[in-house]
Amino acid sequence: MSKKIVMAVTGLVFVAFLIAHVAGNLKIFLGPQSFDEYSTWLRHIGEPVLPQEGYLWLQRFALSLAVGLHIAAATSLAITARRARPTRYAHRLKVQGGYAARTMRWGGVIIALFVVYHVLDLTTRDLNPAGANAGAYAAVVRDFAPGRWYVTAFYALAIVALGFHLRHGFWSAFQTLGWRFSRTIGLAVTLLLCAGFLAVPFAVTIGVVHALPAR
Repeated sequence: MSKKIVMAVTGLVFVAFLIAHVAGNLKIFLGPQSFDEYSTWLRHIGEPVLPQEGYLWLQRFALSLAVGLHIAAATSLAITARRARPTRYAHRLKVQGGYAARTMRWGGVIIALFVVYHVLDLTTRDLNPAGANAGAYAAVVRDFAPGRWYVTAFYALAIVALGFHLRHGFWSAFQTLGWRFSRTIGLAVTLLLCAGFLAVPFAVTIGVVHALPAR
């Protein structure tokens, strides 16, 4: 049971981070100045107690630790379940578990790969066409430009995988912690998060959010 609690708690940590992250992402619709100011603010949280970007590094460390614990607990539970059930799952159990439950592992793999790409793309900017010196607004707009539709497609695939993961994970986490939680509420939160994350790349790709005119 302790491993399930670890998965539940770390999963809820991710959800809290996702809510804050999507709220920040949507600031791009307020214009380049607002979005770049938000990006700058993130790097200066906690100063002068913390050094520049100190908060971000603490956040990255905490999230990395949570990811490691989440994956370790999930892997351990999967191995234990397989050893306890040497025969393959019956078809009846697959239907009962639902599509989301049966794809949690593959969804987790897709999400993990996306996170690595996302960090290299929009955090370190190693894979971003705008480069490390560009502002946050310019980096996002260049990243999801119409000609880079494949980046938007990969982003969408990862968000869909995240949606299935959240849909099942929400309910499982609250059940594990003994809290009453409606599947409908979990689905609504999942849909809102996915819509929020997809709004930005799609808005850039179709030209609703566009690059600044050259000076």
